Amino acid sequence: MVAVDIDAKIPNNVDLAGDRRLQRALEGWQPKFIRWWEELGPVAFQRNPVFLRTAIDVGRQGWANFDHVEMPDYRWGIFLAEQEQDRTIAFGDHKGEDVWQEVPGEYRADLQRLIVVQGDTEPASVEQQRHLCLTAPSLYDLRNLFQVNVEEGRHLWAMVYLLHRYFGRAGRDEADEMLERHSGDADNPRILGAFNEETPDWLSFFMFTYFTDRDGKYQLASLRESAFDPLSRTCDFMLKEEAHHMFVGATGVGRVVQRTLELMAEHDTDDVHPHGGINLDVIQKYLNFHYSVSLDLFGAETSTNAANYFAAGLKGRFQEERRDDDHVLKDSTRLVPEATADGIGSREVTQLAALNETLREDYTEDCRKGLDRWNRTIAEAGSDVGLTLPHIGFNRNVGTFRDHHVSPDGRIVDEATWADNVDAWLPSEDDRAHVISLQARVTEPGKMAGWLGAPAQGINRKPVDYDYVRL
Repeated sequence: MVAVDIDAKIPNNVDLAGDRRLQRALEGWQPKFIRWWEELGPVAFQRNPVFLRTAIDVGRQGWANFDHVEMPDYRWGIFLAEQEQDRTIAFGDHKGEDVWQEVPGEYRADLQRLIVVQGDTEPASVEQQRHLCLTAPSLYDLRNLFQVNVEEGRHLWAMVYLLHRYFGRAGRDEADEMLERHSGDADNPRILGAFNEETPDWLSFFMFTYFTDRDGKYQLASLRESAFDPLSRTCDFMLKEEAHHMFVGATGVGRVVQRTLELMAEHDTDDVHPHGGINLDVIQKYLNFHYSVSLDLFGAETSTNAANYFAAGLKGRFQEERRDDDHVLKDSTRLVPEATADGIGSREVTQLAALNETLREDYTEDCRKGLDRWNRTIAEAGSDVGLTLPHIGFNRNVGTFRDHHVSPDGRIVDEATWADNVDAWLPSEDDRAHVISLQARVTEPGKMAGWLGAPAQGINRKPVDYDYVRL
């Protein structure tokens, strides 16, 4: 394993100094990245020291290194997990062969596309969240936002390194274009729809980091299985950082629920809006929106591309090697949902064709774990109103459900019924206006906005009232 060169202009453990041409190319891209960060990263606090985790090694201690850092000086680097000796391909037509250290010519275009789509999501979320720092409900939350942001920036670096190192001029052009597309831009938007949605408030941010970053976990875990070893090792390390993003979402939503329950008990009412809180039914509507938008990120129920990626060894299933089958899937079948004018049913397809749906099911099962925790909190407070995941067909724009209106409980409804009920199922203008009205920045260490509970503990054994951002 190459040692980490933490003092290099671009910290790395891929021996950039041993490839001068690559080093010069990445150092030429670096100012473009910094310019993008300053123009489209957080709109404020760029020169305030923030208590950030910065990787200085891929080992446990080096990965979790904390210090106060000004964000433009953050040590964005290139880190691959340690190489697994004698690793072989675990699935597809090349199962059992040695993994690849270079890109096979026949898979060049497909691998490049997978890397570009993944890489494009990383700066997109920073752009979506750039104004949230102005309304942070506490310094603790402000620090967590910035930690998510800088790590998304580092994940962009991870994909840009692969493009520069393995894909020549085409890869360098793609790396430049990832800084030219912008979230929500009418003329040059981000590739995936969910990354063109606004994140206008902190409830949306918590839902995004719970649901949409969880999609990122499953996409990265699938690429972690890749026969292209540098991509696998890159994603392996990225998954360590992605876990914090989901933690921010899970605990953030939980704290909103906790504060809502406290206000309900204090004022003996289910309607806490007059008391500066967010009602449980509004939390449910935000959940419905972010979950359904994130489901679309997995693609249609059946996909020739996904089947080809699997057969080629480019992208596997979540935890591929733990699955009890032949890992080739040529002869096995399964059911996938199908929506028609007669209702929602199913049809039988090959396992290979249904890989998107298999990954989506794994994701949904994982999402339920958070709801179980939040619902235990609600039940312990004596309320019988639980949060639920809507039907997988609800509010979908990709796949079999895209041409149908589906209610949260799984009924196909007509246009008029949808129009009559949509404000009860998804955040209305009034709901969003109320949530935005609560967004006021809190800057006193340890204090929280009135609609949000305090965290159970601080970051890296620091107290909740620590100066996570020095103002």
